[in-house]
Amino acid sequence: MSAHPGVEVNIMPVIGDGSILQLDESQLPDALPILALRNAVIFPGTVFPVTIGREKSIRVIREVESGDGVLGAVPQLDVTVEDPVGKDMFDHGTVCKVVKTLEMPDGSLTAILQGFKRFCLESVLQNDPFMVARVTYVEDIAPKEDENEIRVLSDALKERAAQVIRSSSFAPKEAVGALKAIDNFSFLVNFIATTIEVENFDDRFRLLEIDGLYDRGMELLKVLDTQVQLLQIKQEINQKVKSDIDQQQREYYLNNQLRTIQEELGMDDGEEFAKLRARADEKKWSKEVRAIFDKEMARLEKYNPSTPDYSIQFNYIQFMLDLPWGEMSEDNLDLKHAQQVLDEDHYGLDQVKDRIIEYLAVLKLKGNMKSPILCLYGPPGVGKTSLGKSVARALGRKYVRISLGGMHDEAEIRGHRKTYVGALPGRILNGILRAGTSNPVIVLDEIDKLSSDFKGDPSSALLEALDPEQNGTFHDNYLDIDYDLSNVLFITTANGISTIQPALKDRMEMINVTGYLAEEKLEIAKKYLVPKQLEEHGLQKDGFRIDEDCLADIIDEYTHESGVRGLEKQIAKIARVTAKKIALGEECPTEIKKEHLREYLGLPTAFHDTQKGNEAPGVVTGLAWTELGGEILFVESSVSKGKGVLSMTGNLGDVMKESAQIAWQYIKAHPELAQMTTDQFMEKDIHVHVPEGAVPKDGPSAGITMVSSMVSALRGQALKSGIAMTGEMTLRGRVLPVGGIKEKILAAKRAGVHTIVMSEENRKDIEDIKEIYVKGLTFVYVKDITEVIEAIF
Repeated sequence: MSAHPGVEVNIMPVIGDGSILQLDESQLPDALPILALRNAVIFPGTVFPVTIGREKSIRVIREVESGDGVLGAVPQLDVTVEDPVGKDMFDHGTVCKVVKTLEMPDGSLTAILQGFKRFCLESVLQNDPFMVARVTYVEDIAPKEDENEIRVLSDALKERAAQVIRSSSFAPKEAVGALKAIDNFSFLVNFIATTIEVENFDDRFRLLEIDGLYDRGMELLKVLDTQVQLLQIKQEINQKVKSDIDQQQREYYLNNQLRTIQEELGMDDGEEFAKLRARADEKKWSKEVRAIFDKEMARLEKYNPSTPDYSIQFNYIQFMLDLPWGEMSEDNLDLKHAQQVLDEDHYGLDQVKDRIIEYLAVLKLKGNMKSPILCLYGPPGVGKTSLGKSVARALGRKYVRISLGGMHDEAEIRGHRKTYVGALPGRILNGILRAGTSNPVIVLDEIDKLSSDFKGDPSSALLEALDPEQNGTFHDNYLDIDYDLSNVLFITTANGISTIQPALKDRMEMINVTGYLAEEKLEIAKKYLVPKQLEEHGLQKDGFRIDEDCLADIIDEYTHESGVRGLEKQIAKIARVTAKKIALGEECPTEIKKEHLREYLGLPTAFHDTQKGNEAPGVVTGLAWTELGGEILFVESSVSKGKGVLSMTGNLGDVMKESAQIAWQYIKAHPELAQMTTDQFMEKDIHVHVPEGAVPKDGPSAGITMVSSMVSALRGQALKSGIAMTGEMTLRGRVLPVGGIKEKILAAKRAGVHTIVMSEENRKDIEDIKEIYVKGLTFVYVKDITEVIEAIF
């Protein structure tokens, strides 16, 4: 019987002498409820524990338990049939009585049956709710041979059975001792017939058919002789093969044995495994990787499909096969096409475009080249992220974007070891998998916003991936095999570089993507943003346009940014309002002009700082850099009678406060700058304030601005109009260079500044900037603070 469909259960008979239960054979009915047995044959005189799982079988047991406890136990011809009928049953069976039943925790039932008498199955009367059949009872014919013959046959049976049992994994070794204690010939024959392990199960059927006990014993002896001979042949073969079997033959033999076991246990996934191996044959793997695959496949084949380890191993092999090992998309090496695509998608950004064209040129000449690792940093909205997609289109490669913002687990980059529950590969190999090629363009967005905690530091994990000398053997913890990333074109983006780990920064080519001039924003709006929003909102180009002066006003009055993201939002708002008017059938102008802006966008929201109205003694315009681009700020100083005390307000950081202290001390040491004596200076208190006190401010670049503001206030003399400045100052009066020059220049132009004072060492930065950015500006380069004072009054 079987506790679960398809699972074979071996039954070990318990020795009995017929005294457990008594059965009045004269009262046996003509029809019996039938219990179908799988892989078991019951002979009279033995007691059997039988595990029952099928519903019909349980019904039979329950039914007879409530009555006289008598049923017919008949073997199935085909053990795979779940709901057998008459044609699926053997034509002989045994009358059994239920000794006891036990409820199992898994819901199955164990019934202890005692066999009494054989019968022939004549016809099936019903199949539901359980099988009932008409039977004819068959008597066992006692042996007529003399006592010596029976004793000799008994000894022969015991000897052969003991040989089989010692070599069998089916019967317990204690059965040998039990055999020796049996004196009853009929019980000996029936006990051995049930206990022995036979190659052909039909032999047991044949034994059950034989009426004469002596004939049954002789037939059983033949079966035992055959079984002993087969066991001896197996032992001889094993002995011969064992001496000279090599590793390959051993694996073949074991695999065959394993395959047989798996088939018996329902684990035969041969077809699926063959498909996996066929896919592996198509992969461009090295010998080492192929060896690892074969090892992992061998491990998979040993697992039972119902275990968790099987699914973990299967997913791992599936991932290994899905990765595009050595599969490359063909690069489009047409430089003119690449330049055209880059120009179509983005305005400006010449430094980045030139670097991509240079890479393509070398690739075209040499045939292969390690991909560069580019880091584009600059204010939001200038097109850093979208540039990656544009580069992929220009090269004809796949595009993958991975957002690193807020990532704090190293396993996000390297993956988890596959032994962990829920283990996954890292984001980089997952990106390669999505791309389907080993040479995509991967954009690592917001690399400056990586964080770290007790789970590790993702930026340190990126060191290997972003190092051209190391990423040819990138190691992901899940894959646990080196993977070649040297053909991947990595482009990282950041708003600021101060938070990027120095070692990581050293591995990348840093390219500054600066903000746009108002003129550039106007061109971007006309060429890119307006057509894009018209298409997204279903508006016709002929029936709707935005006037150029209107765009200029949107840039100036409704946006305050270095990029164009806010500008695109305002254009999208105009397109939405227009679409609503058209949908409602309202009157709508075909061209949006300046006078329509209040209706479409409301009141202006951006107010840029300008110098107009700020030309007063003690007020000086400084230039600052932020992650959003350049800004101007005013440093205000006022003088009052006192004892030479300096006070500062305006939410200043420590570095900016130190700049003010240096400026104060320098003027104190050189009072002639303020056109006064030391005694006069010490009778004045100075208060320095930087407006917009809610905004934190810090950095050293306001050093010369602080000095100029204090000198202006002490003299009571305003600066020349249209002057702004930036630069750090030392205690000796030297003017040091600062960064963010281009952004500061853009902020100065927006504010109406025409003259900028800065360090002589910043001259090289100005010379690197396009003429369009510096047009209309005059630069005064200074080496020390006295030159600054001479230039501004």
